[in-house]
Amino acid sequence: METLLQSSPIFTSKWISPLKLGVDRQLAFSCFKQHRSSSCNVKLRAISRSSQDGSSSLSKDGVLLDTEKDESGSVVGFRFVPQSVDDTEISNSHEDISTNDKEEEEVIVDDDLGERRRAEVTYNIVFVTSEAAPYSKTGGLGDVCGSLPIALAGRGHRVMVVSPRYMCGGPSDKKFAAAVDQDCRIKVSCSGGVQDVAFFHEYRAGVDWVFVDHPSFHRPGTPYGDAYGAFGDNQFRFTLLCHAACEAPLVLPLGGFTYGEKCLFLANDWHAGLVPVLLAAKYRPYGVYKDARSIVVIHNLAHQGVEPASTYSNFGLPPEWYGALGWVFPTWARTHALDTGEAVNILKGALVTADRILTVSQGYSWEITTPEGGYGLNELLTSRKTVVNGITNGIDVTEWNPSSDEHLPSHYSLDDLSGKIECKIALQKELGLPIRPDCPLVGFIGRLDYQKGIDIILSGTPDLLQDDVQFIMLGSGEKQYEDWMRSMEATFKDKFRGWVGFNVPISHRITAGCDILLMPSRFEPCGLNQLYAMRYGTIPVVHETGGLGDTVKTFNPFADEGRGEGTGWAFKPLTRECMLDALRVAIETYRKHKPSWRGLMKRGMERNSSWDNAAVQYEEVFKWAFIDPPYVS
Repeated sequence: METLLQSSPIFTSKWISPLKLGVDRQLAFSCFKQHRSSSCNVKLRAISRSSQDGSSSLSKDGVLLDTEKDESGSVVGFRFVPQSVDDTEISNSHEDISTNDKEEEEVIVDDDLGERRRAEVTYNIVFVTSEAAPYSKTGGLGDVCGSLPIALAGRGHRVMVVSPRYMCGGPSDKKFAAAVDQDCRIKVSCSGGVQDVAFFHEYRAGVDWVFVDHPSFHRPGTPYGDAYGAFGDNQFRFTLLCHAACEAPLVLPLGGFTYGEKCLFLANDWHAGLVPVLLAAKYRPYGVYKDARSIVVIHNLAHQGVEPASTYSNFGLPPEWYGALGWVFPTWARTHALDTGEAVNILKGALVTADRILTVSQGYSWEITTPEGGYGLNELLTSRKTVVNGITNGIDVTEWNPSSDEHLPSHYSLDDLSGKIECKIALQKELGLPIRPDCPLVGFIGRLDYQKGIDIILSGTPDLLQDDVQFIMLGSGEKQYEDWMRSMEATFKDKFRGWVGFNVPISHRITAGCDILLMPSRFEPCGLNQLYAMRYGTIPVVHETGGLGDTVKTFNPFADEGRGEGTGWAFKPLTRECMLDALRVAIETYRKHKPSWRGLMKRGMERNSSWDNAAVQYEEVFKWAFIDPPYVS
């Protein structure tokens, strides 16, 4: 039976020849008394086995039946019948088509993606995020949005990540070097004016990495601030990001095809929180994105994007939608007696309008519904608890692999742990500690701030160091804690080392060389360091909160017929005494119960922390998001 091959974003032939088509797409939104327009110079390529001279050979290799268009008349795909289906090679890659002037190019196939399990139902997924590794990263958000999209693409989904193109005027700018200007400009109305926004694109690891370009993203510092504090125009900058992210699936013909209107948006934290609101207020009333869905992913509820109520007009939303973002501070949080407490809260608007709500661990999904963990949004989250779920983050098991880690002096694996003691000796030597392979070595890696429980470490370390142990800390943050680390190193020269700052290679070597990793965080939506530690055979001792409580199971030596179970120690409440008690039990187990310790190491290293495992759970939530109709006012 003759097979009809319908071209789609993930089905392209081995050779591609250009078919130039001009596409001009405009949508009118009368409530804004404006129209959005794009000047995108589009090059769509027909599926063909071109001859070496670059000429198209559709007549030889197949027939282009017609084009597929969406409701506005824009071309979104082709219907193509190859001459011989057996000869047609199908890959999971598509080409960056923006400014390539070559008449033909061979598409590079990512073999690793083809070996992964395919999802039963696939989606056009659009991640919207303020950071995505390796392009930009300040913490776990960058790790998630740099790895999860690749895992989902490997399972057959078409995935786009939309993030700012940060130009800092330094070496980090090179991370965007492979991103090509798409020659596509859109106009965004917000903050009392019209802004011109451009798009850059890189196709890598099966994912479309789209970068929003605007002068407000071109400045020294981090994505959020500099040495003087947070940028004062962050609301404006991330409002631009959200507007651009909603336009990108409609105007960018990546690989020859736009993503179209039936997308699944994943809005990460408050920076992307306007996306669900824009879908509901700006697009759906005019028939656009009526079949799209949105999921807000909470990485840290403590940051919500709160600004004075008078800034609502900056969002480019209809006046009647103020209630979605309107927020009133409790009396105790107001600055003075005449302060009404009125504000706008971007994350609150996302929680009201999103179709589903996700957190980065199951424990955190419950904690945010409590007064202690909800930061004022707990009642709203409780009212929507039927659509709230938690999925534990994965880790990059290629980067974090003790058998191949380029930063380690010796490699080791579950079958051969001999290299771990060599990593410990090398770490002690590197940091100038006495080389003592049998001495318990405790490590800490993280920010030096209140959330991470640094004050608890500060109060407990002098007592801990009375024992025969060594302690290494790596991190930066509040100056008082940095100074304390320096003074502790001077006082306990043979037992304590403090590395002020952050260094990727040394973080890998601490993770591998230590016996115990300490994480006394007050709250931890997921946490990644404990996952890295377990993969490296390092035993975590953590405060039982959020993702730490989900992932670290306290060792029980009497379980499993005396063989024990668990992967570390999770203590609570968060007090100096509880932390020290847990550490002393761990140290005693290390010293006197070597078989039990090896069991702890083995169970941690066997744990499946891959992003592919997390991606399967995300797909379940995707299905649920499409069961119910989308949010409408």
